[in-house]
Amino acid sequence: MHKAKKHLGQNFLHDQRIIQQIVHVIAPQKGDVVIEIGPGLGALTQAVLPYVGQMDVIELDKDVIPRLQQVCSGLGELRIHNADALTYDFNPHTPPLRIIGNLPYNISSPLLFHLMHFTHLINDMHFMLQKEMVDRMAALPDSADYGRLTVMLQYHCQIESLFNVPPQAFRPVPRVDSAVVRLIPHHPLPFIANDYLFFAELVKQAFSQRRKTLRNCLKQVCQPEHFVAAGIDPQWRAEVLSVADFVRLANVIAV
Repeated sequence: MHKAKKHLGQNFLHDQRIIQQIVHVIAPQKGDVVIEIGPGLGALTQAVLPYVGQMDVIELDKDVIPRLQQVCSGLGELRIHNADALTYDFNPHTPPLRIIGNLPYNISSPLLFHLMHFTHLINDMHFMLQKEMVDRMAALPDSADYGRLTVMLQYHCQIESLFNVPPQAFRPVPRVDSAVVRLIPHHPLPFIANDYLFFAELVKQAFSQRRKTLRNCLKQVCQPEHFVAAGIDPQWRAEVLSVADFVRLANVIAV
């Protein structure tokens, strides 16, 4: 058995019931363009590959690649990319893409933000993540879990938490619960920020001090007339605003 590398955040899925449950919600079909991030020892890979016939996997740890090739031998065509998913370019792949993976907890947030650059290529994504992260991703406005991550990901995708996964499903056993989440990119976007970079900065500033009002958090960029034009009360806090509210406010300011 390959020894998990802590610095890579490796926790290998081994529970066959959970694996089959994940395959069921992914519902892979022949001809799907599936890309798996962080296949590790191939638990999910060898379950999905026979359904699709061929797939690509992105794996940073070169030491697991021989084991991955071994367990998937004869199941279909497996193309292994020994690369860092945080910098991987998905553009050469033929859309629509279906992306799956048991994502390392220590890079899940930056990896999700990286994937948002490629949503125009993606049909759907199914990931195993820390449950706390999934709760934040799928949160509704005016809830404790709702924050910057929520707004930025929900701008791009419809997000649904599917089911929880206990720590015992992994080796080594993590200290946190996990969950499987589905992300379906919006095609087209329901709300379009005219200046996306400004929108992203506005959301970041709004959540920088959660207990303060929008008037105080955004005083450097937002004038009273902007709140009026956007129909937003400056006494509100950031977690009250929906994605549509943030987009509307950003578009009013960045005229």
